[in-house]
Amino acid sequence: MDLSAINPLLFVAGFLVAATPLIFAAIGELVVEKSGVLNLGVEGMMITGAICGFATAVETGSPLLGFAAAAVGGAALSLLFAFLTQVTLANQVASGLSLTLFGLGLSALIGQSYVGIKPPRLGDIDFGPLADIPVIGPILFTHDIILYLGIALVAGVWAVLKFTRAGLILRAVGESHDAAHALGYKVKRIRTAAILFGGACAGLGGAYISLIRVPQWTEGMTAGIGWIALALVVFASWKPWRALLGAYLFGGITQLQLNLQGAGVAIPVEYLAMSPYIITIIVLVVLSADKSAAPASLGRTFHASN
Repeated sequence: MDLSAINPLLFVAGFLVAATPLIFAAIGELVVEKSGVLNLGVEGMMITGAICGFATAVETGSPLLGFAAAAVGGAALSLLFAFLTQVTLANQVASGLSLTLFGLGLSALIGQSYVGIKPPRLGDIDFGPLADIPVIGPILFTHDIILYLGIALVAGVWAVLKFTRAGLILRAVGESHDAAHALGYKVKRIRTAAILFGGACAGLGGAYISLIRVPQWTEGMTAGIGWIALALVVFASWKPWRALLGAYLFGGITQLQLNLQGAGVAIPVEYLAMSPYIITIIVLVVLSADKSAAPASLGRTFHASN
Protein backbone atom coordinates (compact mmCIF):
# COMPACT_ATOMS: atom_id res chain seq x y z
CA MET A 1 0.00 0.00 0.00
CA ASP A 2 1.45 3.34 -1.08
CA LEU A 3 -0.79 6.31 -0.20
CA SER A 4 1.96 8.70 -1.33
CA ALA A 5 1.01 7.73 -4.88
CA ILE A 6 -2.21 9.75 -4.49
CA ASN A 7 -1.66 13.24 -5.89
CA PRO A 8 -3.94 15.67 -3.95
CA LEU A 9 -4.21 18.11 -6.89
CA LEU A 10 -5.15 15.38 -9.35
CA PHE A 11 -7.56 13.94 -6.80
CA VAL A 12 -9.49 17.21 -6.41
CA ALA A 13 -9.48 17.87 -10.15
CA GLY A 14 -10.66 14.29 -10.68
CA PHE A 15 -13.63 14.52 -8.35
CA LEU A 16 -14.81 17.67 -10.13
CA VAL A 17 -14.98 15.54 -13.28
CA ALA A 18 -16.63 12.63 -11.46
CA ALA A 19 -19.34 14.92 -10.06
CA THR A 20 -20.27 16.59 -13.36
CA PRO A 21 -22.66 13.90 -14.73
CA LEU A 22 -24.49 13.92 -11.40
CA ILE A 23 -24.73 17.72 -11.44
CA PHE A 24 -26.49 17.72 -14.82
CA ALA A 25 -28.85 14.90 -13.88
CA ALA A 26 -29.72 16.29 -10.45
CA ILE A 27 -30.31 19.87 -11.59
CA GLY A 28 -32.51 18.68 -14.45
CA GLU A 29 -34.58 16.51 -12.11
CA LEU A 30 -34.78 19.35 -9.58
CA VAL A 31 -36.48 21.55 -12.18
CA VAL A 32 -38.85 18.72 -13.12
CA GLU A 33 -39.82 18.15 -9.49
CA LYS A 34 -40.23 21.88 -8.90
CA SER A 35 -43.02 21.71 -11.50
CA GLY A 36 -44.73 18.98 -9.47
CA VAL A 37 -43.66 15.99 -11.60
CA LEU A 38 -41.72 12.99 -10.29
CA ASN A 39 -39.70 11.41 -13.10
CA LEU A 40 -37.98 8.19 -12.05
CA GLY A 41 -36.62 7.70 -15.56
CA VAL A 42 -33.41 9.69 -15.02
CA GLU A 43 -31.21 6.62 -15.37
CA GLY A 44 -32.85 5.70 -18.68
CA MET A 45 -32.46 9.21 -20.07
CA MET A 46 -28.82 9.33 -18.98
CA ILE A 47 -27.88 6.07 -20.66
CA THR A 48 -29.78 7.12 -23.80
CA GLY A 49 -27.86 10.40 -23.84
CA ALA A 50 -24.63 8.47 -23.32
CA ILE A 51 -25.08 6.34 -26.44
CA CYS A 52 -26.59 9.12 -28.58
CA GLY A 53 -23.68 11.41 -27.73
CA PHE A 54 -21.09 8.69 -28.18
CA ALA A 55 -22.43 7.50 -31.53
CA THR A 56 -22.76 11.04 -32.89
CA ALA A 57 -19.28 12.03 -31.74
CA VAL A 58 -17.76 8.93 -33.32
CA GLU A 59 -19.61 9.32 -36.61
CA THR A 60 -19.06 13.10 -36.99
CA GLY A 61 -15.71 13.45 -35.22
CA SER A 62 -17.13 16.30 -33.12
CA PRO A 63 -17.59 15.85 -29.34
CA LEU A 64 -19.67 19.04 -29.16
CA LEU A 65 -22.10 17.65 -31.72
CA GLY A 66 -22.13 14.52 -29.59
CA PHE A 67 -23.24 16.51 -26.55
CA ALA A 68 -25.91 18.26 -28.60
CA ALA A 69 -27.21 14.89 -29.80
CA ALA A 70 -27.17 13.61 -26.23
CA ALA A 71 -29.36 16.50 -25.09
CA VAL A 72 -31.77 15.82 -27.96
CA GLY A 73 -31.79 12.09 -27.20
CA GLY A 74 -32.50 12.62 -23.51
CA ALA A 75 -35.21 15.18 -24.29
CA ALA A 76 -36.79 12.83 -26.86
CA LEU A 77 -37.06 10.05 -24.29
CA SER A 78 -38.47 12.48 -21.73
CA LEU A 79 -41.08 13.52 -24.31
CA LEU A 80 -42.41 9.96 -24.14
CA PHE A 81 -42.70 10.34 -20.37
CA ALA A 82 -44.46 13.70 -20.84
CA PHE A 83 -46.94 12.10 -23.23
CA LEU A 84 -47.69 9.28 -20.82
CA THR A 85 -48.09 11.47 -17.73
CA GLN A 86 -49.48 14.73 -19.11
CA VAL A 87 -51.64 13.50 -22.00
CA THR A 88 -52.74 9.97 -21.08
CA LEU A 89 -52.47 10.80 -17.34
CA ALA A 90 -50.58 7.58 -16.60
CA ASN A 91 -49.06 7.00 -13.17
CA GLN A 92 -45.80 8.96 -12.87
CA VAL A 93 -43.92 6.34 -10.87
CA ALA A 94 -44.80 3.48 -13.23
CA SER A 95 -44.06 5.62 -16.28
CA GLY A 96 -40.65 6.67 -14.94
CA LEU A 97 -39.62 3.11 -14.12
CA SER A 98 -40.73 1.99 -17.59
CA LEU A 99 -38.68 4.81 -19.10
CA THR A 100 -35.55 3.59 -17.33
CA LEU A 101 -36.04 0.02 -18.54
CA PHE A 102 -36.74 1.23 -22.07
CA GLY A 103 -33.66 3.48 -22.10
CA LEU A 104 -31.38 0.70 -20.85
CA GLY A 105 -32.65 -1.68 -23.53
CA LEU A 106 -32.53 0.86 -26.34
CA SER A 107 -28.99 1.96 -25.50
CA ALA A 108 -27.79 -1.65 -25.37
CA LEU A 109 -29.26 -2.24 -28.83
CA ILE A 110 -27.79 0.90 -30.41
CA GLY A 111 -24.43 0.51 -28.67
CA GLN A 112 -23.63 -3.00 -29.90
CA SER A 113 -21.54 -1.72 -32.83
CA TYR A 114 -19.66 0.87 -30.74
CA VAL A 115 -18.02 -1.38 -28.16
CA GLY A 116 -14.24 -0.96 -28.14
CA ILE A 117 -14.25 2.29 -30.14
CA LYS A 118 -12.54 5.42 -28.78
CA PRO A 119 -14.48 8.68 -29.24
CA PRO A 120 -12.81 11.96 -30.33
CA ARG A 121 -11.45 13.92 -27.39
CA LEU A 122 -12.91 17.24 -26.26
CA GLY A 123 -10.00 19.53 -25.45
CA ASP A 124 -9.66 21.56 -22.26
CA ILE A 125 -10.24 25.30 -22.24
CA ASP A 126 -7.01 27.29 -22.49
CA PHE A 127 -6.96 29.70 -19.55
CA GLY A 128 -3.40 30.77 -20.27
CA PRO A 129 -1.48 31.92 -17.17
CA LEU A 130 -4.38 31.02 -14.87
CA ALA A 131 -3.64 27.33 -15.35
CA ASP A 132 -0.11 27.91 -14.03
CA ILE A 133 -1.22 29.33 -10.68
CA PRO A 134 0.14 27.03 -7.95
CA VAL A 135 -2.45 24.64 -6.48
CA ILE A 136 -5.51 26.53 -7.79
CA GLY A 137 -4.52 26.40 -11.47
CA PRO A 138 -4.33 22.61 -11.92
CA ILE A 139 -7.56 22.15 -9.95
CA LEU A 140 -9.82 24.82 -11.44
CA PHE A 141 -8.42 25.78 -14.84
CA THR A 142 -7.60 22.52 -16.62
CA HIS A 143 -11.02 21.24 -17.59
CA ASP A 144 -13.33 21.03 -20.59
CA ILE A 145 -16.14 23.47 -21.32
CA ILE A 146 -18.91 21.04 -20.32
CA LEU A 147 -17.69 20.90 -16.72
CA TYR A 148 -17.93 24.68 -16.43
CA LEU A 149 -21.30 24.59 -18.19
CA GLY A 150 -22.57 22.31 -15.42
CA ILE A 151 -21.59 24.82 -12.72
CA ALA A 152 -23.09 27.67 -14.77
CA LEU A 153 -26.29 25.65 -15.11
CA VAL A 154 -26.59 25.39 -11.33
CA ALA A 155 -26.19 29.15 -10.99
CA GLY A 156 -28.63 29.79 -13.84
CA VAL A 157 -31.35 27.50 -12.44
CA TRP A 158 -30.94 29.04 -8.98
CA ALA A 159 -31.29 32.56 -10.40
CA VAL A 160 -34.30 31.68 -12.56
CA LEU A 161 -36.14 29.95 -9.72
CA LYS A 162 -35.40 32.72 -7.23
CA PHE A 163 -35.57 35.96 -9.20
CA THR A 164 -37.63 35.55 -12.37
CA ARG A 165 -41.31 35.39 -13.23
CA ALA A 166 -40.74 32.11 -15.08
CA GLY A 167 -39.32 30.59 -11.91
CA LEU A 168 -42.24 31.90 -9.87
CA ILE A 169 -44.73 30.33 -12.31
CA LEU A 170 -42.86 27.01 -12.26
CA ARG A 171 -42.90 26.94 -8.47
CA ALA A 172 -46.57 27.93 -8.42
CA VAL A 173 -47.46 25.01 -10.68
CA GLY A 174 -45.49 22.68 -8.42
CA GLU A 175 -47.14 23.96 -5.25
CA SER A 176 -50.76 23.95 -6.48
CA HIS A 177 -51.54 23.07 -10.06
CA ASP A 178 -55.23 23.81 -9.52
CA ALA A 179 -54.53 27.34 -8.29
CA ALA A 180 -52.06 27.93 -11.13
CA HIS A 181 -54.67 26.72 -13.64
CA ALA A 182 -57.26 29.04 -12.11
CA LEU A 183 -54.88 31.95 -12.68
CA GLY A 184 -54.70 31.04 -16.37
CA TYR A 185 -51.37 29.21 -16.52
CA LYS A 186 -51.08 26.25 -18.87
CA VAL A 187 -50.07 23.63 -16.31
CA LYS A 188 -49.47 20.76 -18.72
CA ARG A 189 -47.41 22.90 -21.10
CA ILE A 190 -45.27 24.20 -18.25
CA ARG A 191 -44.72 20.72 -16.86
CA THR A 192 -43.91 19.35 -20.31
CA ALA A 193 -41.30 22.07 -20.81
CA ALA A 194 -39.77 21.22 -17.42
CA ILE A 195 -39.74 17.51 -18.29
CA LEU A 196 -37.97 18.21 -21.61
CA PHE A 197 -35.39 20.36 -19.82
CA GLY A 198 -34.76 17.59 -17.30
CA GLY A 199 -34.39 15.05 -20.09
CA ALA A 200 -31.87 17.21 -21.96
CA CYS A 201 -29.82 17.70 -18.77
CA ALA A 202 -29.85 13.96 -18.04
CA GLY A 203 -28.73 13.29 -21.62
CA LEU A 204 -25.81 15.71 -21.21
CA GLY A 205 -24.84 13.99 -17.96
CA GLY A 206 -24.85 10.61 -19.66
CA ALA A 207 -22.75 11.87 -22.57
CA TYR A 208 -20.21 13.30 -20.13
CA ILE A 209 -19.66 9.78 -18.83
CA SER A 210 -19.21 8.18 -22.25
CA LEU A 211 -17.22 11.01 -23.88
CA ILE A 212 -15.14 12.52 -21.05
CA ARG A 213 -15.03 10.58 -17.81
CA VAL A 214 -14.88 7.08 -19.29
CA PRO A 215 -14.25 7.71 -23.00
CA GLN A 216 -15.72 4.49 -24.33
CA TRP A 217 -19.08 2.77 -24.63
CA THR A 218 -20.05 0.07 -22.14
CA GLU A 219 -23.55 -1.24 -21.67
CA GLY A 220 -25.11 0.12 -18.47
CA MET A 221 -22.17 2.47 -17.88
CA THR A 222 -24.24 5.03 -15.96
CA ALA A 223 -24.13 2.48 -13.10
CA GLY A 224 -26.93 3.93 -10.98
CA ILE A 225 -25.93 7.60 -11.12
CA GLY A 226 -29.48 8.46 -12.23
CA TRP A 227 -30.86 6.94 -9.03
CA ILE A 228 -28.32 8.84 -6.93
CA ALA A 229 -29.44 12.04 -8.71
CA LEU A 230 -33.03 11.37 -7.65
CA ALA A 231 -31.98 10.90 -4.03
CA LEU A 232 -29.72 13.94 -4.22
CA VAL A 233 -32.61 16.24 -5.15
CA VAL A 234 -34.40 15.22 -1.95
CA PHE A 235 -31.21 15.54 0.12
CA ALA A 236 -30.75 19.04 -1.30
CA SER A 237 -34.29 20.04 -0.25
CA TRP A 238 -34.87 21.05 -3.88
CA LYS A 239 -32.16 23.75 -3.64
CA PRO A 240 -29.66 23.97 -6.56
CA TRP A 241 -26.55 24.89 -4.55
CA ARG A 242 -27.10 22.06 -2.06
CA ALA A 243 -27.48 19.70 -5.01
CA LEU A 244 -24.09 20.89 -6.27
CA LEU A 245 -22.47 20.19 -2.89
CA GLY A 246 -24.08 16.76 -2.76
CA ALA A 247 -22.77 15.96 -6.23
CA TYR A 248 -19.25 16.94 -5.15
CA LEU A 249 -19.60 14.70 -2.10
CA PHE A 250 -20.45 11.72 -4.29
CA GLY A 251 -17.76 12.65 -6.83
CA GLY A 252 -15.16 13.00 -4.11
CA ILE A 253 -15.91 9.60 -2.60
CA THR A 254 -15.95 8.02 -6.06
CA GLN A 255 -12.55 9.48 -6.91
CA LEU A 256 -11.16 8.52 -3.49
CA GLN A 257 -12.10 4.87 -3.91
CA LEU A 258 -10.44 4.81 -7.33
CA ASN A 259 -7.29 6.33 -5.85
CA LEU A 260 -7.31 3.83 -2.99
CA GLN A 261 -7.59 0.98 -5.48
CA GLY A 262 -4.60 2.38 -7.36
CA ALA A 263 -2.62 2.71 -4.12
CA GLY A 264 -3.18 -0.97 -3.35
CA VAL A 265 -5.18 -0.54 -0.14
CA ALA A 266 -5.94 -3.94 1.38
CA ILE A 267 -9.72 -3.62 1.01
CA PRO A 268 -11.65 -5.78 -1.48
CA VAL A 269 -12.33 -3.88 -4.69
CA GLU A 270 -16.05 -4.66 -4.44
CA TYR A 271 -16.28 -2.83 -1.10
CA LEU A 272 -14.43 0.18 -2.46
CA ALA A 273 -16.65 0.27 -5.55
CA MET A 274 -19.84 0.30 -3.49
CA SER A 275 -18.56 2.86 -0.97
CA PRO A 276 -19.74 6.01 -2.84
CA TYR A 277 -23.29 4.71 -2.89
CA ILE A 278 -23.27 3.52 0.72
CA ILE A 279 -21.77 6.72 2.12
CA THR A 280 -24.11 8.91 0.04
CA ILE A 281 -27.12 6.95 1.33
CA ILE A 282 -25.90 7.31 4.93
CA VAL A 283 -25.51 11.06 4.47
CA LEU A 284 -29.02 11.27 3.02
CA VAL A 285 -30.44 9.44 6.04
CA VAL A 286 -28.46 11.43 8.62
CA LEU A 287 -29.24 14.83 7.14
CA SER A 288 -32.85 13.82 6.37
CA ALA A 289 -34.13 16.45 3.99
CA ASP A 290 -36.67 19.08 5.00
CA LYS A 291 -39.87 17.50 3.72
CA SER A 292 -41.69 20.83 3.94
CA ALA A 293 -39.48 22.03 1.08
CA ALA A 294 -41.01 19.48 -1.31
CA PRO A 295 -43.42 20.93 -3.89
CA ALA A 296 -46.93 20.31 -2.56
CA SER A 297 -48.19 18.88 -5.86
CA LEU A 298 -45.19 16.60 -6.41
CA GLY A 299 -46.28 13.37 -8.06
CA ARG A 300 -49.93 14.41 -8.34
CA THR A 301 -51.66 14.20 -11.72
CA PHE A 302 -53.33 17.31 -13.09
CA HIS A 303 -56.70 16.34 -14.57
CA ALA A 304 -58.10 19.66 -15.80
CA SER A 305 -58.12 20.17 -19.57
CA ASN A 306 -55.60 22.66 -20.92
